[in-house]
Amino acid sequence: MTNSRLDEPTPKQRPEAVTAIAWLFGLSGIYLGAVGLVMLIAPGFISLETIVHLGRPWLNGMELAGPYAFLISGWFLLFIALELRDLRNWARLAATFVCAWGVFLLIPVVSSAATNFRWSLLWSGLGIIVRVVVVWYLWQEEVRTAFQR
Repeated sequence: MTNSRLDEPTPKQRPEAVTAIAWLFGLSGIYLGAVGLVMLIAPGFISLETIVHLGRPWLNGMELAGPYAFLISGWFLLFIALELRDLRNWARLAATFVCAWGVFLLIPVVSSAATNFRWSLLWSGLGIIVRVVVVWYLWQEEVRTAFQR
């Protein structure tokens, strides 16, 4: 007699930090989507200066494209979050690329804020640190094997 429980494949064990990264991406996506919806529903409710301020850490210049840039980017980040939760390897690679691209785009912000200390140096520096930690963690051997099972 065979035990049917032994024949079943074991479910994937998701590392806890992957769950935290998925939450980070998901909350960022929800934030961008909410700002985009407010921009669509009430066009004059948020001033252009506030829109640029709200979107710069995530969109890095694309916030000037309007509410659709917010909505598409929010959807994309939310989609990555859901697929990270399901341990899809392409989502790990996409999250790595998004974070690495964010580091690349934040370098000029940090260097210009470092010439005369501004609070944007602290915020942008923290953004770089978080993105680098996410990239570093997603390339750890045990995390990569969790995504490949």
